[in-house]
Amino acid sequence: MDKLRQLGPVREFANSALFYKTFDEAMALVQETAAYLDGEGRLDSKVLERDPALAYAAESMRLTTRLMQLSSWLLAQRALYKNQLSADEASGAKYRLTDEQNAQVFSDGRQVDLPDNLKDLIARSQALFVRVRRLDNQLYPGLLPGGENPLTPIEKQLNRIEEVFGAAVARQPRKTSG
Repeated sequence: MDKLRQLGPVREFANSALFYKTFDEAMALVQETAAYLDGEGRLDSKVLERDPALAYAAESMRLTTRLMQLSSWLLAQRALYKNQLSADEASGAKYRLTDEQNAQVFSDGRQVDLPDNLKDLIARSQALFVRVRRLDNQLYPGLLPGGENPLTPIEKQLNRIEEVFGAAVARQPRKTSG
């Protein structure tokens, strides 16, 4: 692929100490998050008032999605190294990281307080996301997630839905009344 100027370093990255450290950190964070959300987190969320409970649900979904993206990207790099995935596939939209917002939870202009354990997991996952995003940009310079043309946020989400469920989502033009 012309866009991947030096496939060797991209392919070999998954055999580096940095990759193993990042991979282990991500997988440990996935396990820690799952254990928290299925255990102590359930108890934490049950005692929250309405606004914090809604924020908890939203942030736990964002956290889970962020960790799934990180895991997918890391597994794609490992598959590339093991020749189980082509460079075109590894650099494609399916495995690229989406734009990460520095989202803070607010409700009616007030910051909503979340359990400390959840805030810690969110902060650690965001820091890891930033580091992996930097690696992605270094390994695949000049490639935008999703192809050559930047997509709108809605197009990105529709593409992700199609990828996850493996079915084409019909995109029909909206009919305008007139």
